[in-house]
Amino acid sequence: MVKAEISRGTTPAQPPRARVLVIGGGCVGMYTALRLQRKLRRGEAEVVVVSPNAYMTYQPFLPEAAAGSISPRHVVVPLRRVLPDCTIIVGEARAIDHSKRVATLVTAASEEEAESRAAANGLKTNGANAGGRDAIGSDQPPGAFEMTYDELVLAPGSISRTLPVPGLAEHGIGFKTVEEAIALRNHVLEQMDIASSTRDPELRDAALTYVFVGGGYAGVEALAELADMARYATRYYHNVKADDLKWILVEASDHILPEVGHDMGKYAVRELRARNIDVRLETRLDSCENRVAVLSDGTRFPTRTLVWTAGVKPHPILAASDLPLDKRGRLVCTAKLAVDGAEHAWSAGDAAAVPDLAADGPGAECAPNAQHAVRQARVLAENIVASLRGEQQHDYRHRYAGSVASLGLHKGVAQVYGRKLKGYPAWLMHRVYHLSRVPTFNRKARVLAEWTLAGLFKREIVSLGSLEHPRAEFELAAGRERPRDV
Repeated sequence: MVKAEISRGTTPAQPPRARVLVIGGGCVGMYTALRLQRKLRRGEAEVVVVSPNAYMTYQPFLPEAAAGSISPRHVVVPLRRVLPDCTIIVGEARAIDHSKRVATLVTAASEEEAESRAAANGLKTNGANAGGRDAIGSDQPPGAFEMTYDELVLAPGSISRTLPVPGLAEHGIGFKTVEEAIALRNHVLEQMDIASSTRDPELRDAALTYVFVGGGYAGVEALAELADMARYATRYYHNVKADDLKWILVEASDHILPEVGHDMGKYAVRELRARNIDVRLETRLDSCENRVAVLSDGTRFPTRTLVWTAGVKPHPILAASDLPLDKRGRLVCTAKLAVDGAEHAWSAGDAAAVPDLAADGPGAECAPNAQHAVRQARVLAENIVASLRGEQQHDYRHRYAGSVASLGLHKGVAQVYGRKLKGYPAWLMHRVYHLSRVPTFNRKARVLAEWTLAGLFKREIVSLGSLEHPRAEFELAAGRERPRDV
């Protein structure tokens, strides 16, 4: 087997530095690496962060980015700027063999590098990546390589949990990434353009019908912000009125926003319905084939917009490891945020089942939210440093402060330390809290400036759907200029 060594910044007189491999560049991954960067002594350990994107997305701001209140660039935090002392690899982990302390990785260049090497050698092979330690077998993806580590932080987050609903894969869109948020904003405005220019009443009705499935944070906040934006935009359309818009929220349980409590959830339903939003509780989406949303109560809505936010599930890399998982597919962790029964493996956030020591009852687990994730990352990093130095590690203990949710501009619900807030005070608390949590002073200042400007000037209602196909016009021009076949 061909070997490919990666430099670890050592000299013959120095022992090799420990390598901390962080899988995931989200909230837990970035904050863990940031804390390690601050706590580790120079030369004590190498921190490698593997993330599919070179940025961390602050997801609570996605609804406001979709509504145009915040620029998409200010919802993300560039990892290379925040983590200058860490090695950033834009790629993904495909398998983890913790018994050997080896992770199988692929990068954005892996497949092209493999094809280039194969062409040079006159054969087809996976080969080894120059950034890896060892070459791997042919059963792995093209260009995959193995990287060894001493400490593993597995924080890949979660992915959308979809169901086998007919038509969902063809017509649905999620709401977990900044790309999805901006695409949805462009799509909503494009549908209004279609409705204003068509003479077909069925097409117009479908274009102005927006169906959201899932009554959690993502679904409710996205619907509320986009409904406000679309309602404002109607003043610039001569033949589309606010009452023409149909917004439907579909939730399988008997309440929405369970994080803010039952009473505030009921208030949120009343608030949304007062704004002519059709909230359907104890209802499921049965089908969305042929652009028709069929609900379990028998209702049918022709629609060109279906947003799926009905929960999340663990990232597939967890199942591709030899680490212990619970029945929900999450890593079984101790209160020290170490993977139970696996030395030198750590996790937190969505990927981890962490016991909640601050809860009143036994067997409780920490909720998979940003509030716990940020605090867990801090303890996790300090325990890794303690592990490297042979020092005492600490348990994670944090009493849940509460939750806040936006219901659109100047509207919200909150339950903080047992106190219930609604309306403008809750909305203001939502903004203040998330402004304090978004990483880096740079991002805080830019977000605050955009909120200030948004309060002074009118909303932007421009759709930039062509961003999704930037070469379309050039390809059309090139096609027209090609000489005809004789």
